[in-house]
Amino acid sequence: MCISPRGNGLEVVLMGHLEVLTIEVPKPGKMNSFSSIQSPQHFCSSRFFSHTTTRTQLSFPAKVFFCQAKSGVHASLNTKLVSPTLLAAEKEEAKAVLTLFLKKQGLSNAIAARTSKKSDLFIDHLVSKLHSKHKSWYLSGRELTTLEIRDALNPYLESLFEEHGDILVDVVENYPNPPVKDKSSVPIPPNPVLDSKKLKAMSRVSEIDPDGGNLRPHIVYLLELGMNIEQIRSITRRFPSFAYYSLEGKIKPVVEFFLELGVPKENIPTILTKRPQLCGISLSENLKPTMKFFESLGVDKNQWPKVIYRFPALLTYSRPKVMESIDFLLELGLSEESIGKILTRCPNIVSYSVEDNLRPTAKYFRSLGVDVGILLFRCPQNFGLSIETNLKPVTEFFLERGYTLEEIGTMISRYGALYTFSLTENLISKWDFFLTTGYPKSELVKFPQYFGYSLEERIKPRFAIMKKSGVKLLLNQVLSLSSSNFDEALKKKIKKMQVSQDSSCSSKVTQLDTEN
Repeated sequence: MCISPRGNGLEVVLMGHLEVLTIEVPKPGKMNSFSSIQSPQHFCSSRFFSHTTTRTQLSFPAKVFFCQAKSGVHASLNTKLVSPTLLAAEKEEAKAVLTLFLKKQGLSNAIAARTSKKSDLFIDHLVSKLHSKHKSWYLSGRELTTLEIRDALNPYLESLFEEHGDILVDVVENYPNPPVKDKSSVPIPPNPVLDSKKLKAMSRVSEIDPDGGNLRPHIVYLLELGMNIEQIRSITRRFPSFAYYSLEGKIKPVVEFFLELGVPKENIPTILTKRPQLCGISLSENLKPTMKFFESLGVDKNQWPKVIYRFPALLTYSRPKVMESIDFLLELGLSEESIGKILTRCPNIVSYSVEDNLRPTAKYFRSLGVDVGILLFRCPQNFGLSIETNLKPVTEFFLERGYTLEEIGTMISRYGALYTFSLTENLISKWDFFLTTGYPKSELVKFPQYFGYSLEERIKPRFAIMKKSGVKLLLNQVLSLSSSNFDEALKKKIKKMQVSQDSSCSSKVTQLDTEN
């Protein structure tokens, strides 16, 4: 490689490749932060330039890319200059990963490629994700391989697809602005090519098989499993490729495998509706090895029917994505045994982004004085909640009612599910009723499980019975005891009160006799 001045820039010749890169240098005063060019080795990457006899010239605008993004890049990387050549190549790699991912979700080659091409801001966002995830490598001058780039970006794209589903293309094309949800006010023009593909796929659902004179074999099979035509159409609308899966080659082997595992037949429609992609995965090369992998992480193999029903997408996640979550759980101090139990009870924990969900949520609960590892083990669902939308409003709710942060931390530590309840549908109504019971608010710090009981079916009936009896039990006794034990506790309390009253009467009689 040699670097020589050329006009307002530098001409970089990669020896042996016969390629020329003309990189414009900013004019004086335009950008003070561009004070040096990295050493020549940072401009060369054999991964991005093929051995060719053609002479190509790439021109980059007079600006320098800094690795700074909202995704949390370390400050030390912000001032680290990234080679424009490397940056351009990484963008092309990111486009390729995005295009392939969209194709796997059922989009045509043309639609997937066009979406990637017109989503420059989202591609920049993907590149910033790379720099955030592997900042230490960039600081040391290490470049990522194609495989490493795919392994870094695919889990993130999977999590986006899990979150946005049908509107993923809108999310990508409109980044960083969220897609408009009220389509009646701002209609999004239909995509004729994509609509045509969906219509063709959906028409196959009700088409008569030209050979047999009936519905297509895989449709008949799905109907026999308990699905209806509308369910199958809904799946096909979201995932057009499903309509083209063969019965004997794809759908039936997966269904029979699940049935052999012990998955109830009535659960199969729900599983396929949630994750139709499962039918496109090889049993021997993907599904079974993936299950063995999870078993090595501690998933109880006897619980697979429940795990698959709860979160069928688990079997479609890449190992790097899963290990990223596992490493974070280990970082919190959770044992391998505990992690296995978490994966079994709440398999969707692997769908949560470490940097966007798990780590910020852990930091938030830690600020309340909570042992995050214990909380995650008891109620991992907390870590899929939005800090701004779900967690902070609950904290504010209790602060406004006179509780301290320390008391709130004690409440969540004692009852991990507390933050998973809706303010409007749960907490507010139960708090309002609690104010009528005559108990001090400190009782809720001792027994926050109060909010986990049904207001109409448990709380109100129990308090009505207790009020009628004329005695008062501890809050946890009122709600946590079984019906028989609750009745027994009331009888004992009534008897104790009667004994106390009799004793008090006897004392008064004795006192009167003495005075007389």
